[in-house]
Amino acid sequence: MSKKAAEATKILTALGLPAAQRNERSALTLLALAGVGPKTAWVDADQPLLRIVDIMEFMRSRYRKDYAPNTRETVRRQTIHQFEQARILDRNPDDLTRPTNSGKTVYKITDQALAVIRAFGNDAAFRAQVARFLEQFGALQAAYSSSRDTHRVPLQLPEGATVFLSPGRHNDLQVAVIEEFGPRFAPGAEVLYVGDTADKHAVLQGARLAALKVVVTEHDKLPDIILYRPDKNWLYLVEAVTSHGPISPKRHTELLHMLAGSSAELVFVTAFPSAAQFRKYAADIAWETEVWIADNPDHMVHFNGPKFLGPYRED
Repeated sequence: MSKKAAEATKILTALGLPAAQRNERSALTLLALAGVGPKTAWVDADQPLLRIVDIMEFMRSRYRKDYAPNTRETVRRQTIHQFEQARILDRNPDDLTRPTNSGKTVYKITDQALAVIRAFGNDAAFRAQVARFLEQFGALQAAYSSSRDTHRVPLQLPEGATVFLSPGRHNDLQVAVIEEFGPRFAPGAEVLYVGDTADKHAVLQGARLAALKVVVTEHDKLPDIILYRPDKNWLYLVEAVTSHGPISPKRHTELLHMLAGSSAELVFVTAFPSAAQFRKYAADIAWETEVWIADNPDHMVHFNGPKFLGPYRED
């Protein structure tokens, strides 16, 4: 470990980071976020807006630490996430409404953490800034959470409860599936699962899913939304498509295999925000599945072969 990385580790230790975030990877991440190279004085630390790819390039170019491209997710989950919780950095301070999974997501050292970093090397000043940071931590965390909550997407569940999803087009579409698709095409359905790009599981009815023999693990590949209609014993498996693919033949087979032990009958639905988005993926959609389009919510498209063949008539 370089001299500067060892010093960065001391800063992280003083700020109370867990042992898992007091390693070389986290130290180099802090150095990148502060713009501190091998010969940069701590007092000259800065606050650049950096993507994770920029952080890794800084590690490579300034400290000759060449992490593999697939390490980006480790940096995000095992360092960046904890830095954000500890109030060392802010995510997307330039645009709080930017979706969590956006390729433009950036991170920036907070003013309070920067004061700590710049004081390193001056023992008295450093101790004072660390004490000030730790004293303010609770209030700052509450203020930050409050600010970000104003941009979260409210989701009204059929049972009357409200949960809040992280901002973005994907979660806007998920809200439409629950609030618009559900009452029309899954009346009386229970919401058993809703994923969230930031929080992984926004809604997770684990006991109910287990009773239907749907197993949720840390490495699950569940669809975005699972609804259950008790009167028909139907599970609706819904993929909300804004940037990733629909229920393709491969995905259909994967879900069938995953839920082969379920006691419910399976209904596969791909949801799109618009007809234009649907047209982009139409050739990839599996037979024996359904399509729902949010901007035309009263209709569905059936990829079900002869099952619905026949004339329509007014009842």
